[in-house]
Amino acid sequence: MAITHEVKWRGGLVLLLALAFSCISSGALVAAASEPPSRADMEKARAAAVAALPEVYRTWVEDVEMLLTDEEWISFLALAKDYQRDDFIARFWQARDEQPRTARNELREGWEARTREARQRFGDLRDARARAMRLNGIPDDVLLSDCSMVLWPMEVWYYSRSERSKEELVLILFKKWSAGRYRIWDPADGVEALLADGAAGSGEPVVRDDGSGLADGPSVGGIGKVRTCGDDEHGRRIAAAVGWVLSRDDWPFLMAKIDSPPEPPGGEWVSTFESYRTDVPAGAALLDASLDISFPGRQQSRTVVQGVLSVGAAGLTELAGHRSYDFLLTGEVLTVGAAELGVLDRFRYRFSLPVGPTIPLVFQRPLRPGDYTLVVKVEDLGSGRFFRAERPLTVPAVDAVMTPPPPADPDSARLLAEAEAALASGETVVRILPPPGELPTGMNRFDTLTSPDVAEVTFELDGKPVLTKRTPPFSVELDLGLVPRPRTLVAVGHDAAGKELARDERMVNAAANRFRVRLTEPRRGQHYASSLLARADVEAPDGETVERVEVFLNETKVATLFQPPYTQPVVLPKDQQVAYVRAVAYLSDGNSTEDLVFVNAPDYLEELDVDFVELYTAMLDRRGRPVEGIAEKDVKVAEDGVPQTVVRFERVTDLPIHAAVVLDVSASMEDSLDQARSAALQFLQQSVRPRDRTALITFNDHPHLAVKLTKDTDALAGGLAGLKAERGTALYDTVVFALFYFNGVKGQRAILLLSDGKDEGSRFGWEEALDSARRAGVAIYPIGLGSQVEKRRLEKLADETGGRAFFLDDASGLAPIYASIEQELRSKYLIAYQSTNSGRRDQFRTVEVKVGRPGVEAKTMRGYYP
Repeated sequence: MAITHEVKWRGGLVLLLALAFSCISSGALVAAASEPPSRADMEKARAAAVAALPEVYRTWVEDVEMLLTDEEWISFLALAKDYQRDDFIARFWQARDEQPRTARNELREGWEARTREARQRFGDLRDARARAMRLNGIPDDVLLSDCSMVLWPMEVWYYSRSERSKEELVLILFKKWSAGRYRIWDPADGVEALLADGAAGSGEPVVRDDGSGLADGPSVGGIGKVRTCGDDEHGRRIAAAVGWVLSRDDWPFLMAKIDSPPEPPGGEWVSTFESYRTDVPAGAALLDASLDISFPGRQQSRTVVQGVLSVGAAGLTELAGHRSYDFLLTGEVLTVGAAELGVLDRFRYRFSLPVGPTIPLVFQRPLRPGDYTLVVKVEDLGSGRFFRAERPLTVPAVDAVMTPPPPADPDSARLLAEAEAALASGETVVRILPPPGELPTGMNRFDTLTSPDVAEVTFELDGKPVLTKRTPPFSVELDLGLVPRPRTLVAVGHDAAGKELARDERMVNAAANRFRVRLTEPRRGQHYASSLLARADVEAPDGETVERVEVFLNETKVATLFQPPYTQPVVLPKDQQVAYVRAVAYLSDGNSTEDLVFVNAPDYLEELDVDFVELYTAMLDRRGRPVEGIAEKDVKVAEDGVPQTVVRFERVTDLPIHAAVVLDVSASMEDSLDQARSAALQFLQQSVRPRDRTALITFNDHPHLAVKLTKDTDALAGGLAGLKAERGTALYDTVVFALFYFNGVKGQRAILLLSDGKDEGSRFGWEEALDSARRAGVAIYPIGLGSQVEKRRLEKLADETGGRAFFLDDASGLAPIYASIEQELRSKYLIAYQSTNSGRRDQFRTVEVKVGRPGVEAKTMRGYYP
C-alpha cells in the first residue's frame, strides 16, 4: 500500500526517520519518537528507504546524493509513483540551471559526465577520488606512486584551475593500510600518515630548489622518505606536491571550498513541486464532488477537453465581511506509453466564488487525440477537505471548431470587434492585434487585421519606421528588449499607389490604469485647406469615467465634449499657415491628460520634448520621522550635477495616493501569513481614503493581481481571503509586474512590498528589476521578514526610488511599519522643475535634492529616464 506525505522540513531528524521507515513498511507512518534519533539512525533509515527504490532511482540517488538537501530528500522519498520521480528529477536539475534562458543545463551536463567518468575509473562513488573528481573536475594530470615499501598507495592530482576553488590546486589522495577507500591527505595529520607501515623515521634533508617549497635543514616529519620514492624525478615530484600542500596555511579553508557541493537552490522549489502534486494527504477529510468530462470542440489540431467539477457542501471563507468559497484545483495529464506513465501537462487553478446554491469548477485543456490518464485534485480552502479523481481519458478527434473566448483585455476585445465589424461593412481598416501573454519581452510577432484595399503596411516603433510589408500577411517581428516597457507601435496602410488609407496605433505593455487621449485626426504630415474634423480617442483607467474632452485650436477652446464620439469640426484661420490642435481629457476626480498635433507644419518644424519633473520628497529626521516647516529656500535640486530652478514647491498632505500592497504568499510564509494578512487588512481598512486607490498583488512563483486599483475596502478584504502559502518566490518578476501596473497612473505612487525570502526562478533578473524601478518613478517600500531576505538589494530598491526599507524578525511588528509608511506618504513635499538637460533621451539622469537644515534628509527618486 503506497502512501504520500506532505511535510515541511524544520531541521529535525524525526520526520526523515519516520518517512524513511514508511517507505519500506506496509504503509503505516511510524510515530515520531519523543527523543530525536541520532545521525547514524537517520542514515540507516534513509539507506533502507533508498534500497526499496527501483534500481534506476537508486542509481540516481547515488549520483546526486551529495547535492540533495534535506527538503529534497524528504520530498523524493515520499513519492510513490515513477512518473512523479521522473518529474522530480527533471525539476531538481531545472532548479540548479545557472543559465535557465539557454537550451543547455551546464551544471547537469557537467555533473553527469564527471559522475560517469568517476564510476568508470573508481567504481565506488563514495571513494574520495570520485568525490574530488565530481566536485572539482577531471584533473589535468595524475601522478601515481610506485613505491609500496615507502608510501601507502597514493595519487597526486594536479589542477590548473579547480571548478570549486577557481585556482591552481594539488590534491594528494592515499589509501591507508592499502585497504578501503582513498581519502584526501590533510597536512595536519603529518607526512607520516602517508608513509607505509615501518617506513616512518628520519629522512634526508630536502632542499628548496627541488620544488617542494621546503627550507634547507633536517627532514620534516618523514619528507625525506617521500623524496626517496621511485627514481629521482618521481620522488622529486611527489615531494614537491607534498610541499605545495604543506605551504598552504589556508588549507582548512581551501579544503572546505573544494570539498563542498555547489550552493543548492532555495528550498521553495520543492514546495512548488509539492503544490502541483495530486496526491491527497494521508488521513485528510474528503470533499463531496463529482467530475464530468466533455469535448466541446477543437482548437486548430487539438481537441478541447472540458472538465466540470460539481462540489457539494463546502467550507465558507469569511474575512472582514467578505464571504466566498475558495478552492485550489490541481491536475495532471499523463501519457500512456508502452512502458510507463509520464507527465504531459500539469495545471492549477484557483477559484474564489461568491456564495450561491451551486459551486461549479470548470477547466479546459487542449489535447491531441489519443489515450491519457487524467488526475484531478481539489482542495477546499475553507474546510481543508480534498477530492481526488483519477481516470482513463480517451480524447477523440472532433470536427467542430470551438470559437476561442474573447480576449481577457477589454481593449483587445473592443479592437477585434471593431475591426471585424469594419471588415464586414467594407470600411478601410488597419488594426494591430495584441500579442499573446502578459508583459511581452524579447522577440514578438504582431499581426494586423486589414481590409482588402490595403496593399502594403508600414510599421513604426516609437516613432521610427522598422518595416514595410507589401504582401500579406501584414505582420512584423519586433525585439521588445529584456524588460517590459511601454512601446508605441503604429501600422499605416497604403493602397497600391502608396496613398495612406488608414492607420492604427497600439501601446505595447500599456497597463490597464493608463489615462491617455490621442488625436487620430488631424494626422501629422497631412495637409488641410480650410477645415478639419478633430477626432480624439480616450483611454481611461479601469473603473474611472471620462468627464469631458476639451478641444483647442492653438490656445482657443473650440468645444467641450461630454460623451463619445469625441469629434469636433475645426475651422482653420486664413491668415495663419501653421496651427495646432490640442485635446485635453478630464476624469471625474480632476486628473487630466492631453495630446497635440501641428497642422500644415513645414518639414523643418521640430517638436521638442520638454521634461517637467515632479519629485514627491520625504523630509526625514535622524529617527526617520517626517519633518514639517521646510521652506522652498531650504531646498536645492540638481540634475546630472546641474542646478535646476524649482517652479513648484508645496507640502502635500491631502493629495490622493495610489498604492499597491504586495504580499508574499510563497511556502516559506506559512507560519507568518495569518499575521501578515491581518496587518495588511488593518492598513487597508484604516488608511484608504475616498480619493485614494489601492491594489492588492500577491505572489509566489508568479505575481497575481488579486484586486485592481480601487477605493473599495471590501473588495480588498476579499482579495486577502483564501490565501495559501505555497510554491517559490518570484520576487524580481513581482517588482517588474507591480511597477508595470502603475504605467499611466499619475501623482503619488507607492509599492509596499512584503517578502521573507530570496528570489527563486524569476524570469527577470536583479538588474532588470532595478532598471524597471529607475524608469517607473514609483516609491518602493520593501519590508523584509526574517533572516533570508536580500537586505542590500531591498535597500537599493528603496534608495533608488525614494522609499524606505524595513526589516523585522517576525510578522508581529508589521502593523506599526504600515502605519509609519502611511504617515510618510501623507507628509511629503512636491518639488517640480523644468529640466534644462539636453542630453540623450535614452540615458539615465541622476537627481539630487539637498536640504539646508541640519539633521534633515531628503528622500526621493535617485533619477529618471526621460
